[in-house]
Amino acid sequence: MNQQLWEKAVAFHGHACPGLAIGVRAAEEAINRLHLTMSKDEELVCVTENDACGVDGIQAILSCTAGKGNLKFRNTGKMAFSFFNRKNGQSIRMCLKPSQSNRSREEQQAFFLNGPAEEIFTFSVPAFPVPEKARLFATITCEVCGEGAPEHKMRLENGKKVCPDCFSEYPIGW
Repeated sequence: MNQQLWEKAVAFHGHACPGLAIGVRAAEEAINRLHLTMSKDEELVCVTENDACGVDGIQAILSCTAGKGNLKFRNTGKMAFSFFNRKNGQSIRMCLKPSQSNRSREEQQAFFLNGPAEEIFTFSVPAFPVPEKARLFATITCEVCGEGAPEHKMRLENGKKVCPDCFSEYPIGW
């Protein structure tokens, strides 16, 4: 485990915890297995299947962020991360293995950071293709509240362009 990377992630996240250790370890494995460096733009993409502490480790170490468009959420609730290297076409999915361990919190954190990767994660090929690069959309002004929203989020209601907050959902029911 790279101590500098761990300290960087802890500073970003705010505290050390086993969840953060999972993300840091996933980032390190992605670096090694996909021959990665920190992502300056969208040459690296991470699709996370959760919104837990580990995601902060990914952001801190690999610079995958939602704002940059190279951190995507596919919330299955699984502690799983898929990484795509656009430069060489390689990809990998890592999913945390279930644990029946009676380790303490500190022991679990140390295991995630230093244990054998094959005992921590299952490794496979992602079941979906690399997400497309971030697109820029025109901002449309909502004709109800006057706030701007990207065109792909707008809806038509009674002939007016309305944002998701102003749109009145039509429930489908039986």
